[in-house]
Amino acid sequence: MKLEGKILWLTEDTNTLAAQLCGDEVGALNDAALHYGVNTDAMINGAACTLGYTPQILGPYFLQNFKETVSKDDVKNGGFQVVVGGDAYGSGSSREVAVVAHQGAGIELVVAKSFQRIFQENMVYAGLPFTTDLQVVTKLQGGEDIDLGALAGELPPFFRAVAEAGGLLNYGTKVLDGAVGPTYEVEAAARPMTCIEKIVAKKAWTGPSTPAGLGAVAPGDQVLCHADFRGMHEYTAGMVMDLYEQAWSDAPVVNPDMVAAFEDHFVLINRETVPLRVKDQRLAPAQNLTREMVEACDKNGIRVHGPDRGHDPGVCHRIVVEQYARPGDIIVLTDSHTPTAGVLNAFAFGVGSTAMAFALRTGMIPVTVPKTVRVMVEGEPKGGLSPKDLVLHLIGDPFFREEQWRESPTDTCVIQLGGGGLDHWNVDELSVITNMTVEGGLMTGVVEPCKPLEDFLAARGSDTNYDDMFVAPDEGATYVRTITMNLDEVPLTVATPGDSRNREMLDAVGEVEIQNVVIASCTGGSLSDLRAAAEVLRGRTMHEGVRMTVTPSSAAVARDAKSEGLLDLFEAMGAVVTDPGCGSCIGNGPGIPFEGETTASTTNRNFDRRMGAPGPVYLVSPAVAAASAVTGRLTDPRALPPL
Repeated sequence: MKLEGKILWLTEDTNTLAAQLCGDEVGALNDAALHYGVNTDAMINGAACTLGYTPQILGPYFLQNFKETVSKDDVKNGGFQVVVGGDAYGSGSSREVAVVAHQGAGIELVVAKSFQRIFQENMVYAGLPFTTDLQVVTKLQGGEDIDLGALAGELPPFFRAVAEAGGLLNYGTKVLDGAVGPTYEVEAAARPMTCIEKIVAKKAWTGPSTPAGLGAVAPGDQVLCHADFRGMHEYTAGMVMDLYEQAWSDAPVVNPDMVAAFEDHFVLINRETVPLRVKDQRLAPAQNLTREMVEACDKNGIRVHGPDRGHDPGVCHRIVVEQYARPGDIIVLTDSHTPTAGVLNAFAFGVGSTAMAFALRTGMIPVTVPKTVRVMVEGEPKGGLSPKDLVLHLIGDPFFREEQWRESPTDTCVIQLGGGGLDHWNVDELSVITNMTVEGGLMTGVVEPCKPLEDFLAARGSDTNYDDMFVAPDEGATYVRTITMNLDEVPLTVATPGDSRNREMLDAVGEVEIQNVVIASCTGGSLSDLRAAAEVLRGRTMHEGVRMTVTPSSAAVARDAKSEGLLDLFEAMGAVVTDPGCGSCIGNGPGIPFEGETTASTTNRNFDRRMGAPGPVYLVSPAVAAASAVTGRLTDPRALPPL
């Protein structure tokens, strides 16, 4: 590739960014000037995602509203050939349409200081060249012809094999035909392993018609693993099944009884309190995507969860924990918050649409074995400390924010949670931690066997003996780092606007007026979350200038919350209480910020415009959200006057 177009430097400075869009060219930039964490919501916003999944449809919307500077068609019509970003490029959602939007806008090469795991995999599987070597930009500017195939040749063996095959689905056909075998050693000697290493080793493919399982795996190994549960939702299913049909026509899905689709991301768009502009922009195309999903699932024998679909509605991650996840399973969904199910001692992670199409046909999923950071939680939570506070405190630490665990561009990392401090919380609460590991640039989180897990699985009821399925780490397993978190030393914590890693102690934030409170999502809409909010609100009134939205995360949560009187309490206070669903977390339901509002939200992501509108969003625990609804400003619940 020779540089025939322009280079778009994604900078922190909006003036430099705007100048490039007006035709100015930038010679080179200091690394610090490059934007940290260019996220997939910024690459292709939630509204554009409803329109389709082809380059022609998505290209004009690439980077629309990025830093409130880029307009529709600016990149596509600007003659840009290369895009350059800073660290953590591709943070956030698993939406593979972010890669498609690059391609549709004419981008032929992506250069960044580091890439987030799902986005990087999506680039490999979709054939978008990338590199972390910023010297490549200098060479292009000097007139050199860069061999993009050589860039692919620098990747690990499995990624190289996929590139040489012309993409993951072509590689999948070769696997099905018996034309290729494992790209890794299948006679590895046993060694002490972490929880996730043990799960991967047990599920690893060893070749056609041979039993699964390796003696051991190590960080950096790339292996194919047999997946236990696979899932998708309306935003992604249409693309998944379109890719599937292009590759394999009407060939049957492997083990469809272990696949589910979820109508959860769009079910609340048409509610009364959703701004009309959002309905006008998103409702009709969202309905089209939902119809595509349902038709494809009917054709392929895949169950659908959703209102009037025959299976319980709710946020996919909550449903997976309630009904599907088991200790030791490998669980994949086309959603970045799949790590929620890691709370049940499973290896759960998000994947893109191509990877899911591959998994549906082959029954397997590619895995780059992650490094592991072991986090031992000790002490007792006091003063209203919640798992939300703990995870925000954890992922905002420079060790995670700066990815100090990373040694190579394709490294991945997970958090393994253990310690007696976990026993103070239940599975609802602990799932907030595993869910939000992805917000810290991590692949997932996994909880070691502990009493809360045993209690939850016993209450869930099953003939399965879960005790035999739990996966404990081996003595002598290797960790990048072992961190002891004493809960006595963890403050009430918030994430300030723009990124979940922007941690700040609540008492250091200062006076922040709040007009919009959202208690919802896979990290804020469980029964435990609603109970925590209700405990603060009971006997009090909502501040006159505040509106509040409450969205239970599943039908089971809604039923239990109703029976306990929680939903009636919220409604009596003037809150909008909705059906189960994803909602305003992704700008698709009640709770979308109105003009001029600042939001306190129990959701897991606060990227600019993530919630469907401009305006600052602070991520907080349910108790802090409730206290803020009472006072109209970010508030420590302990500061409320006694009743």
